[in-house]
Amino acid sequence: MLTLDHLAVSAETLAAGVAAVEQALGVTMAHGGQHPQMGTHNRLLGLGDLYLEVIAVDPAAKPPSRPRWFDLDRFSGPPRLTNWVARSTDLAADLAANPPGSGVAMALQRGDYHWQMTVPADGRLPFDGGFAALIQWQGALHPTHRLPDCGVRLLAFEIAHPQAAALKAALAGRLDDPRLSVREGPLHLSARFATPNGLRQLG
Repeated sequence: MLTLDHLAVSAETLAAGVAAVEQALGVTMAHGGQHPQMGTHNRLLGLGDLYLEVIAVDPAAKPPSRPRWFDLDRFSGPPRLTNWVARSTDLAADLAANPPGSGVAMALQRGDYHWQMTVPADGRLPFDGGFAALIQWQGALHPTHRLPDCGVRLLAFEIAHPQAAALKAALAGRLDDPRLSVREGPLHLSARFATPNGLRQLG
């Protein structure tokens, strides 16, 4: 069974993404790091059982030899919630059950965090990015263990997609989380949070 691991806010610059999230939620994001294999960097916010990530192309990094994850090579516009990641305990089996275009499992590292994650060949996940990337952490260490608790919790995560029925079918029996919902409509990801400053939303 898959579980929600983290949500990703893409941005043209990391500073812009962090500013947008901090303004929207009224809390300060924690530090993240660099992903040399993807030429990206991030900042994180703990949400209890999962976390929120702001991710952007790292201008100081060497460009990767392949398209960046989360379709970041083609990202433009204001920072926004673009992707989500589901945690697996058997990545090979879960990837085999995924829709076409989910990519291959790559071994990745940031500092002392080690994981495997599905990365599509063109950087774009199935359902125009509406389907989850899959991640399997190596060892017991997970970012939520080190992130400060700012009192923010995810209440609801909604994916709108013109092929909502097919997206629901691709997730059926694989991820059971009452916070996740899928509805018909133009592609759009949104999330609602409880914060020390009241209810807040991204997207």
